Amino acid sequence: MDGQPSRSGQPTADIVNRIRDIPIYRASIERGHFPILDKPEIARGFPDNWMTPELAAALAAGKAEYVLSTGTNHARMQIIRPPYFLLNSYYRLWSEHPDIADTWHAGCQRVSLTTVLATEHVARVNAKKHGRTTLAPVPDLDDRRLDDRTFYVNLTLDPAHWDRADVERMLAEIRTAREAHPDGRYHLDCSGYHLAHLVRKVSEWGLWDRFPKPASIVHAYEYTPVNVRRYLYEHFDCPVIDLFGSTELGYLYYSDRDGRYHPYLDKMSVELVPVAPGSGIFSMIVSSVRNPYMPLIRYRSGDCARTLDGTPDPTKIVRFCGREKELLNSAHGRGPVAQGDLDDCVSGASSRVFVHQLRVVGDGQGGTGLGEAELRYTTFDGGPLDASETAALSAGVERLTGMACRVEHCAHIPIGKSGKYAWLDRGTGGADGMGETDGAS
Repeated sequence: MDGQPSRSGQPTADIVNRIRDIPIYRASIERGHFPILDKPEIARGFPDNWMTPELAAALAAGKAEYVLSTGTNHARMQIIRPPYFLLNSYYRLWSEHPDIADTWHAGCQRVSLTTVLATEHVARVNAKKHGRTTLAPVPDLDDRRLDDRTFYVNLTLDPAHWDRADVERMLAEIRTAREAHPDGRYHLDCSGYHLAHLVRKVSEWGLWDRFPKPASIVHAYEYTPVNVRRYLYEHFDCPVIDLFGSTELGYLYYSDRDGRYHPYLDKMSVELVPVAPGSGIFSMIVSSVRNPYMPLIRYRSGDCARTLDGTPDPTKIVRFCGREKELLNSAHGRGPVAQGDLDDCVSGASSRVFVHQLRVVGDGQGGTGLGEAELRYTTFDGGPLDASETAALSAGVERLTGMACRVEHCAHIPIGKSGKYAWLDRGTGGADGMGETDGAS
């Protein structure tokens, strides 16, 4: 099953034998055809639709556990998987990655700079482990250790609100990771946005002499825009790697230090299906038995991708371009617009844009009543774009979406309650969330 599905996308006889006793698949086995499995179908009748004597025994023995899928503003999905499923997937990929495996094998500590929700998750796990029912108002570093390799440093929802004391504390904690290694090396795991915020504040307050440079960097928690990735490349001379995966599947693809993606499809395969007839944006349909307790066959992950030549070949993926639920219907009828499409438009107009968000009123995912759009943005240097950059940005968004676009510079764009930025606000009372993994465990 590693790598490619059968040409039809249907599971092989070996896979069918593995899942034969799982109730949700019985009808498909009888029909001899497996339809695409969507999240509502997984949730319907959960967990009975998945329960087998083996799974019940694994749950009773603590070899399997219930968890919720990634923490975005979308509905979360309950799943069953082995403890530390995602973490073990991360560690294995780190240990085998051609550009950063050396920091794994050298015993480098992993410092994680991502959402405060991930930090709080680790603190809750440790509190439970030690018989405490409440969290300390400010968990100390020991409470934020996931294991002997990894600890979390962020204690604030919105990284734009980090004050100097927050940054100095995080830098001091990062130095403990460096000091724990005989060669002063450590691995930095992060959301690209969070690390970019840290770089901005370290630069603004002249704290680079307190920020030991990492030996390797992974960003894995959410979509990292082109400008943010470029900004990180400019400030760090180590490999900066992107991992793509999800809470329920583990990691599926990794980038190399030059930004090229490579499949990492141990015990799984991927199909690509156009999101609309003729579209070069593909839905990712994944079959995976990596999680032995809840194998997913032809599962629609909800993620979108583009390929090098526009064909549905999963080995040619060059871009993970956002979430299927967040596709925007263009007003000129040229097909759906993905987060990655807007990102390309923004980065093409100016490399100074940091966070951006498109506000569209009247889309409602139905394509009716489309009106004007507003693109709000912040910059790495804090200042507004000049007139030519603003005009290029406005014109680019109009070409992409078919909507007249007003561009507005902001000093601050709030982060979502999930600790991730939303690229799209449909004007329905809340911006869309987005994301990949929660990353904690």
